[in-house]
Amino acid sequence: MGNLLGNQRYREPSTVEECDSTWETDSESEELQDHQPGDHITEPRSRNEADSKEGDESINIQNKDTRDSAPKLKRSFYAAKDLYKYRHSYPNSKEHRQPSEYRNLRFYLNTIPLVPDGIYIEEILTKWKGDYEKLEHNHTYIQWLFPLREQGLNFYAQELTQAEIKEFQGTREAKRRFLVAYTVMLDFFGIKLLDKNGTVARAANWQDRFQHLNESQHNYLRITRILKSLGELGFESFKAPLVKLLLEEALVEETMPNMVHSVLEYFVYTIRNRKERRVLLRFAQLHYQPPEHFIWGLPKKRKPGAKINCTQEKNTARSKPTREAVAKNTASLHTSGDSSTGKTENNRSDKTENENQAKTANPASTDGQVCKTEEKSSKNGKPSVANKPKQANTFKKKPEQGGRVEKQNQK
Repeated sequence: MGNLLGNQRYREPSTVEECDSTWETDSESEELQDHQPGDHITEPRSRNEADSKEGDESINIQNKDTRDSAPKLKRSFYAAKDLYKYRHSYPNSKEHRQPSEYRNLRFYLNTIPLVPDGIYIEEILTKWKGDYEKLEHNHTYIQWLFPLREQGLNFYAQELTQAEIKEFQGTREAKRRFLVAYTVMLDFFGIKLLDKNGTVARAANWQDRFQHLNESQHNYLRITRILKSLGELGFESFKAPLVKLLLEEALVEETMPNMVHSVLEYFVYTIRNRKERRVLLRFAQLHYQPPEHFIWGLPKKRKPGAKINCTQEKNTARSKPTREAVAKNTASLHTSGDSSTGKTENNRSDKTENENQAKTANPASTDGQVCKTEEKSSKNGKPSVANKPKQANTFKKKPEQGGRVEKQNQK
């Protein structure tokens, strides 16, 4: 995927729908065809199958209260555009840098320190692991540990280029240190890396770290950067297992409920493979409360020939897939290892994205636009008022000399 495909001209997306191709080639049987009706589904650990009737009624009342009080969400156009550009390798980006300037690669080879702190990567990897105060309050190292093709908050850190990415991926020592840096940050979040396929699970310190992660939401920016950097430097297959774990903790286990929106609006959409995004979103839709506020599901299909009118529209409930239908696919994400190429967006050319998530509190005015259809005729089959032909005047013109006005066709 280059910056442009042939002579095709890049067009800047203007709506959330134009940025999100997750459901573009969706077929309900595509991810569900391997499912058999008798397959066993394991309920989440936080669900109690032995609830009494009174308990069920209490839950229903609580859910009703939640539905009545929960705010109506809308998709962020800023987030959608940012991740659209990232997934499509930053179309129209210009790169002018010589190999000698590959500061990210040289930092990972331990030949130059990060700026402005003057710290070498080996010191971070060997001395900073477990020092949660330092990892929490230092805000300059993250751009060096997880470089991107976009400018971060540390303006001393240099953006990656495609040539540097290629060189980095071909350097064993750099990739080895990158994986160690990933484990350092996972430990900071309360997560451990289990294998070379990217499988992750709760670490021994998960309770304290999850509580901290639920409260210190600036770390969600760091997680988005880490996910993006994994994809840039050859570890695309590591994303889905991490996002799946965070979805489970936020939605099912409810250990990090404050993370729900960031996982769905940002983390899921760093994944370049459409099918993996769909599986994750279907899993999320099964557990999202209230269900009618889930805004990341399969959009409504419009009829051929219908006009598109993008307006602010009330969020409606999406059709919910069954637990049985998505169980096998969601479980497989823990061990997925075949999406590292990132060649899954139908070779569309797009721009990449910058993740200053601080802007999500004030999304662009076009956030949450939903495209609805305007049919050419009304539901009863009659022309709308705007399209009705003008009726002929039923009165004759008044005669010049005081004649009576006569109705046309009067008996």
